[in-house]
Order: sequence, then structure tokens, then C-alpha cells
Amino acid sequence: MPIDHVVFDLGNVLVRWDRRLLYEQLIDDPVELDRFLDEVLTLDVNAELDRGVPLGEVTAALAARFPAERVLIEAFAERWTETLGEVLTDTVALLEELRGLPVGLLALSNWGRDTFAMAEPELSFLRHFDGIVISGREGVVKPEPAIFELMCARHRVTPERAVFIDDSAANVTTARRLGFHTVHFADAARCRVELIALGLDLAPPVS
Repeated sequence: MPIDHVVFDLGNVLVRWDRRLLYEQLIDDPVELDRFLDEVLTLDVNAELDRGVPLGEVTAALAARFPAERVLIEAFAERWTETLGEVLTDTVALLEELRGLPVGLLALSNWGRDTFAMAEPELSFLRHFDGIVISGREGVVKPEPAIFELMCARHRVTPERAVFIDDSAANVTTARRLGFHTVHFADAARCRVELIALGLDLAPPVS
């Protein structure tokens, strides 16, 4: 069955994202840096943003819980764009090549509503997508099936005729259960090989 849609995750597939990129500039002691990220600005905090809680609300609540860390917490709102790293150019090249094929290109990403608004003007590769579904705008996150179902309904995607690419094993597992072909992303070269195996007319990776 031919592939009609290719669906990409964004963070750490097309652009690097890591809280540490910001906080290693603000906390010199690596032990203290780990403590702050493990106990204060945890991934659970970021998950609230992914569900659509406003950035200011999240950081205000966190600062109320950890008043001694207020300056560091407020930096997350004020300097959030510094949590973005380099654009992953090999994956962008793959995306650009797919643009020339008769397939729809979609993005499905766990990303805060406010923080995506900050990032969107900086990420020129987003123009290659025919549609973008952001969890923070929808109030539902991967790996919950509902966000996949929303994307399929909105963009007329048939899972059995689509491939979903994500670096998260949990997200890939849900997509596979829903009928998608899947690529558990590790790097652009391996992703390219798997897409070719699914019948997409791409150039082979450079050896």
C-alpha cells in the first residue's frame, strides 16, 4: 500500500531541544545543575506546557513552590529560546527531498503553545509542512491516541498509508497500534533507509 503522508516529530528530530542548553549557562556546578533539572525544572514541568498550560502560569506556580530558585525559574520564561539547539540539517535535507514527492508532509509535536510561538519564526523548515499539530494548542499530548486521531481527522490521514517518525519509543508504539508505519528516529541516515524500504523514492544515504 503506497504512502500518502509522512508525519514528523519536531524536537530532537528536526531541531535539538534540551533544557540543559540554557541552564548550563546559568549554573556552573554540574552537580547543582543536575539537582535543579531533576528536582525543580523537571520534565514534568515541561509536560504541563505541552498540554497547553500558559508558560507564565507554569513558571509562577513553580516559583511559588521553590522561592529560592525564582531567578532561575523565571529564566525559563525569559530565555526559553536558549533551550533550542542546532537545526538537524540532515533531517531537514530529508524533509526537503520529501517535498518533491507526491506525499503530504505533517508535523505532530508535543510542544507548548507559548513556546512554539517563540520558536516558529526561527525555524524556517516549518514552511515545508502542509499541516502542523502542536499539543499545546490542542490540549492533548503524545502518546495519547487522541492527538493522532485529531491529526488524522483534520488532515485526512489514513494511518495504514502514512509513516510516523519520532524519537520517542512510547509515541512510536502508539502510532504503530493505530496502524501507522513507524520509524523510531535515531539519525537521518537510518530514517532515510527505512523510508526507502517503505517505497519512498529517495536518494540512498551517502556511505
